[in-house]
Amino acid sequence: MLDAWQRSGLPAKDFAPIAGVSRQTLYFWKRRFGELGPAGLVDEAGRRGPTGSRLPEATKRAILMLKNANPEWGSQRISDVLYRGPGLPASAGAVVRVLKEAGYVLEESPTRPHRDHVRSFERARPNQLWQTDLFTFVLKRQNRRVYLVAFMDDHSRYVVGYGLHVSQSAALVLEVFRAAVGGCGAPEEVLTDNGAQYVTWRGTSMFAKELQKRGIRHLVSAPHHPQTLGKIERFWGTLWRECVETSIFLDLEDARRRIGLYIDSYNFQRTHSSLQGLTPADRFFGAAPQMLETLRARVSANALELARNGVPREPFYLTGQVGGRPFSVHAEGERLFMLTQDGGRREIDLNAPAATAEEAEVREAVATAQGPGAAASAMPSPVCAVGVVTREYDDEGEPEPEGPGTSRLDPQVERLAQGLAPPEAPPVATPDAQPVAPPAAARSSAPPEARGEARP
Repeated sequence: MLDAWQRSGLPAKDFAPIAGVSRQTLYFWKRRFGELGPAGLVDEAGRRGPTGSRLPEATKRAILMLKNANPEWGSQRISDVLYRGPGLPASAGAVVRVLKEAGYVLEESPTRPHRDHVRSFERARPNQLWQTDLFTFVLKRQNRRVYLVAFMDDHSRYVVGYGLHVSQSAALVLEVFRAAVGGCGAPEEVLTDNGAQYVTWRGTSMFAKELQKRGIRHLVSAPHHPQTLGKIERFWGTLWRECVETSIFLDLEDARRRIGLYIDSYNFQRTHSSLQGLTPADRFFGAAPQMLETLRARVSANALELARNGVPREPFYLTGQVGGRPFSVHAEGERLFMLTQDGGRREIDLNAPAATAEEAEVREAVATAQGPGAAASAMPSPVCAVGVVTREYDDEGEPEPEGPGTSRLDPQVERLAQGLAPPEAPPVATPDAQPVAPPAAARSSAPPEARGEARP
């Protein structure tokens, strides 16, 4: 059907009625084919296992525990978490039936109608397009308005950088942008609204100059049309419901810390239905195909284990990239397997004596992760780039870049170099040897306590 759609040359809204499917289905098939090839179009009906009352008791208990701990979660979210975390197969419809059997009354959130001509879009790869916007709220304890700026990758929904400040100046937006580029690389395009931080009616804004300097294309949405920035607008709503609305921050620093933790969770742990139950980090770092394959294998294995014993196996797996090279690690019984993209395979017997210290550390980490109550997804998450104010800014102009040898890091680097320098061999004591005083430069660079002087 995708081939017929391409050959027809018709837009999705015209071809969908002819084919008897919705536009969203066509876009979904197209995205799956682009990510996984023909294998992505295989019918996955029932891939999450039995439905309704036929679910094993262990799966039902897990559903009710997740709902009790997270009353705001919907059926699809619970299904995705079960699929990704403990590897328990349960469709969204099965989750609904289990919750209704337990007495839950499920209400769907009302949605505002969209205009017919609103079209969705998604870039084909990470760092092809970033979306950026500002979000404002009030710190309740201090009655102080703050502004949160974020940059989100369009392909993966990964928040590449953010910053929380008490003003909304263009200089602060630049701080966040530069930190994001330093941490995640530069995008090809950046999509913004018509805010004064991004666009000026006279001349060229600081932000536009920065993009021009880096060779990045600046895209600007139409006025009064937030749907163009729909992905990051949706993120603001999620952040408000799940973090800001129910939190009382002590001060600005506390808000920065807790919002940063939430964004880390959003990037690395929160599943998305639009990403087929994966996380933004899975897509951004190119681990989506390997992750889907790993999850399907684990769910299939757990379905058999549930049928035999009624108790799921404790999972252990890692999937990701190191230095741009995809890899995966999984456990089979008492053996640990590491697979690389070039076909490399390394096996570690967890019962055999460790040959090296590295193997011993790996075994200890596996034992910890597979311990009682541990989950494979509960692992330390990297923190995305944060824009931090390093100097006072004037809204009228951009600070001049520091010249060579004037960096604020120079003193720390010098002290570090001195601390890492190899120690000099002690002089050989002889009857005629006299104490040799250190050079003047060394005496002056040492702290007063080290020179036997009192600190003023």
